[in-house]
Amino acid sequence: MAVPTTGLFDADNHYYEALDAFTRHIDPAMAKRCMQWVEMNGKQRLLVGGKLNRFIPNPTFDPVARPGSLDEYFRGRNPEAKDIKSAFGALEPINPGYRDRDARLKIMDGQGIAGTILFPTLAVGMETSLQHDPEAGVAAFLAFNRWMEEDWGYAYKERLFAAPVISLMDVDAAVKELDRVLALDARVVCIKGGPVFAGDMSWSPGDPRFDPFWARLNEAGVTVGIHSGDAGYGRYLQDWEDTRAFEAFRSTPLSMILQSDRVPFDTYAALVAHGVFDRHPNLRVASIESGSEWVPLLIKKFKKAYGQNPGGFKRDPIESFVEHVWVAPFYEDDLSKLKDLIGADHILFGSDWPHAEGLFDPKTFADDLKRFDYTDDEITRIMVDNGWGIVKRRVLSNA
Repeated sequence: MAVPTTGLFDADNHYYEALDAFTRHIDPAMAKRCMQWVEMNGKQRLLVGGKLNRFIPNPTFDPVARPGSLDEYFRGRNPEAKDIKSAFGALEPINPGYRDRDARLKIMDGQGIAGTILFPTLAVGMETSLQHDPEAGVAAFLAFNRWMEEDWGYAYKERLFAAPVISLMDVDAAVKELDRVLALDARVVCIKGGPVFAGDMSWSPGDPRFDPFWARLNEAGVTVGIHSGDAGYGRYLQDWEDTRAFEAFRSTPLSMILQSDRVPFDTYAALVAHGVFDRHPNLRVASIESGSEWVPLLIKKFKKAYGQNPGGFKRDPIESFVEHVWVAPFYEDDLSKLKDLIGADHILFGSDWPHAEGLFDPKTFADDLKRFDYTDDEITRIMVDNGWGIVKRRVLSNA
């Protein structure tokens, strides 16, 4: 069987948000507590909760980095010791396909991409900036999802599957918004990784208080995508060094080492150990843009914990993880053991296009799979079948 170059499904694509993504539909009474644009030193800057937000250095995205411009940097090939700004190279005017769905489909046709899940660029870093004000967080993402529906749609031409963003800061509001987007045919929903922070409180996403949310997803058979972003882990790094607010592409050496795998490791450990998949056996969760190098250690820890305390689990935690979680590895990861641990059926192809840290040509992801001796059949499952599978609603089992 030859490796396909058309009909591909990319589980990790992005748009660059329109300037009014958070403001077009915001409740005017909440506007000052959510997102606002201001001019500072001749440039447009974003205020979130009344404070300057630095998650994205240029949140207007125009100009923007060329897709894949950081490929070599993220492969650890930086012999000239370039700083991150230099590694980006020259910026370019924003491509219409980054903001217009029909223009995007034409680009996908040329790439051989038949379908993709679209995740935010800016919005994955916004919840933590509003965790002090859960009411504002709810209002901001309600407005954001309405913008997404208008500009992208949740299942546009059965090719573009934009993932609405839902915050768990207010469980009742999360369930209400989930019901609304499911009724509009959302196939994947996006939540933040890490603990749920709200005001001065924090909880595991596996806490039973969130069961109404998980139960809706369990019944609908819709996949949850947990995409990397600002998970609020800066609070832990502060125990080790003085840190500022989270800013993409600006990390200290220690933060790069400590934080890269902590969020997915902790999140999936909690979902399994706190019994989410036991209570909701139809759930599917996709780990997106968090790599895969945390997986072997998590499997090792599951094995040891289960061996020491089998009564603490309703089933083998490794089996639970492998059954319910799909992983999109980074192209630069060591993929030699991943298929042995979770199976090729649970590995997703994600290019991160058109981001600088992604692939310039998404289908070259298959070349990295070949380097680690994946068979043509396994590559086809990863590049085509698995992605299409997770955007299909799974019928609730009566077992």
